[in-house]
Amino acid sequence: MPDLYDILGVSRDASPDEVKRAYRKKARESHPDAGGDEDTFKQVTHAYQVLSDPQKRARYDRFGDDGTPGTRGGDPFGGFSGGAGFGGIGDVIDAFFGTAFGGGQGGGARQGRTPPGRDVLVPTELTLEEVASGVRRPVEVEVATTCDLCGGSGSSTGGGSTRCRTCGGSGQVQRIVRTAFGQLATASGCPDCGGTGSVVEDPCRGCAGEGRRVSKRTITVEIPAGVAEGDRLRVSGAGEAGRHGAPAGDLYVEVQVAEHEIFKRDGRDLWAEVSVPFVQAALGTTLKVPLVDGGTEPVDIPGGSQPGDVIRVRRAGLPPRGGGNRGDLHLRIQVEVPKELDSEQRELLHRFAELRGEDVPEEGRGLFNRLREAFR
Repeated sequence: MPDLYDILGVSRDASPDEVKRAYRKKARESHPDAGGDEDTFKQVTHAYQVLSDPQKRARYDRFGDDGTPGTRGGDPFGGFSGGAGFGGIGDVIDAFFGTAFGGGQGGGARQGRTPPGRDVLVPTELTLEEVASGVRRPVEVEVATTCDLCGGSGSSTGGGSTRCRTCGGSGQVQRIVRTAFGQLATASGCPDCGGTGSVVEDPCRGCAGEGRRVSKRTITVEIPAGVAEGDRLRVSGAGEAGRHGAPAGDLYVEVQVAEHEIFKRDGRDLWAEVSVPFVQAALGTTLKVPLVDGGTEPVDIPGGSQPGDVIRVRRAGLPPRGGGNRGDLHLRIQVEVPKELDSEQRELLHRFAELRGEDVPEEGRGLFNRLREAFR
């Protein structure tokens, strides 16, 4: 597996925001719907799922463990391109201390229970319009699901299980690691029984005795209005299936919000710039401005408006997650000054300046000539 930082094109000390921006750029470039390569897109997604999670990133930086098969105790369901599993701080403790704290997969085996499937994290990008209204979003995940041939038992005949010969039923295997401080004994999940301490008799040909196998599926997620960048929505039981019929993990959908060509978000409030011709800015007018929900809203521009003035349109922003009053829309005025004038328009502006007592240079008299005359 290539280096995850190289996949996203960021340095190893990149901030979470830099990781997120790099992921968005790479994901858009490699997305199959945009003509990109599917394998590259999967690598980019997997790299983001590891590097966006502080605990998984710390583990990867220290051990090079990115959750893919072959990097964690031989667990063939350690992570997937369509949604990587993520664990807790217990994984990091186990990496240092093995069985000393009774954690990890071996701890579950000694207590006579099969650990549940892992949680799965999948990012999804929303438009600002979808944030304003809420949306039903189909999300594709590639995870281990309950085997349809054996119903999750792992056995082709419905038989039971026997104690694992590799680990002797402990669920863990020990190894000696040479370090700068000498030899260190560590323990990790048994690669043959997956940390459960037992193996299935007459393993199912569809799942090789796991009781689950990797497949793609599409889950429709209800995303409420008002969600923010980085929010995570949980779908209980939609994560990775557990081994031998153990409970499934959860699916977490992480919200990302695409940039909008008109509006900038500030919490529930929205900001936009509105261009006003200079005559209308001076005299006042009514303009129709677009709304994030669609349609337009008539807004009064008072006479004498200056560049940078802000007009607030109440309750035209975004709703809060969970209900409540919407935010406001703030319109920052930009005054349009015409770049080209015909002779009649110039004459009118000169006349206007004279009425206001303003000094207007004659045609052909530039700044240098006016300065020279001023010092005579």
